[in-house]
Amino acid sequence: MSKLFHTDFCPICGGNSLHKEFPVVDRMVSQETFDVWYCDHCGFRFTQDVPDEQEIGKYYESTDYISHSDTEKGLMNRLYHVARNMMLTAKAGHVSRATGLRQGCLLDIGSGTGYFAHLMTEWGWTVRAIEKSSQARKFAQDRFGLKSDGDEAFATLDDNSFDCITLWHVLEHLQRLDEMGNNLHRWLKDEGAVLIAVPNYLSTDASYYGVDWAAWDVPRHLWHFSPATMKMFAEKHGFKIIKTIPMPLDGFYVSMLTEQQLDHKISFLRGLWQGFCAWVSSWGHKERSSSLIYVLKKKV
Repeated sequence: MSKLFHTDFCPICGGNSLHKEFPVVDRMVSQETFDVWYCDHCGFRFTQDVPDEQEIGKYYESTDYISHSDTEKGLMNRLYHVARNMMLTAKAGHVSRATGLRQGCLLDIGSGTGYFAHLMTEWGWTVRAIEKSSQARKFAQDRFGLKSDGDEAFATLDDNSFDCITLWHVLEHLQRLDEMGNNLHRWLKDEGAVLIAVPNYLSTDASYYGVDWAAWDVPRHLWHFSPATMKMFAEKHGFKIIKTIPMPLDGFYVSMLTEQQLDHKISFLRGLWQGFCAWVSSWGHKERSSSLIYVLKKKV
């Protein structure tokens, strides 16, 4: 029988008043159903009883899982590449503004196929890239000559050694959430910054699609954040959020992906329209954005 990752206590507030909220289908890979649970005390949501770290890998084995495969097959994946190329420079700019540095030492956790880490090296940063997927690491090496390490490299990182740490849509995948929060504080220099991008389940597109929202992405996404619960996560681990940045293109991509997964007619146009509606809804209300970048600094 498969070993499952189960939690009896909320990893954000430590509460034990947890209950099942709704089932979500893994439309990306397995077509299996997994339950999203809810903490009554703080409102944090998480996926319960997912395959543990030794078995979760097979749920990433799909050419549609683009952060590992880098496939350009199909319209959705081609659009992803266009959006990613637009966002790469923006992300690099966020790093420079958050740290106040033109160059420095950066740790990119979950570096995937290496596009961002490669760009930062071109900008003159010293980059340590860590990626669990051997397939993605090989792509980064072959495409960019970028050496990235497996997650065993976490044990080799020194305290107070990075000016910036980035996790682009990575934190929601990590089973050892508390451990990572503590390590981020330990690895970061006192004046450094952590940039974390995660989906926002209080977004306009999440509200519209409900349980079918593609960014639930069970069982790969274990943790589901809102601005309030990300603030609690940050404070728990000795950080304060100094800035929250919307990711406007994510609403388009997630909406189109949701429509595609639901096999709706004219899914591209339907998703494009819902993405536009989500984008308009987030004007002046960044807390409605499909995904958010949180900029964290250590509390003084």
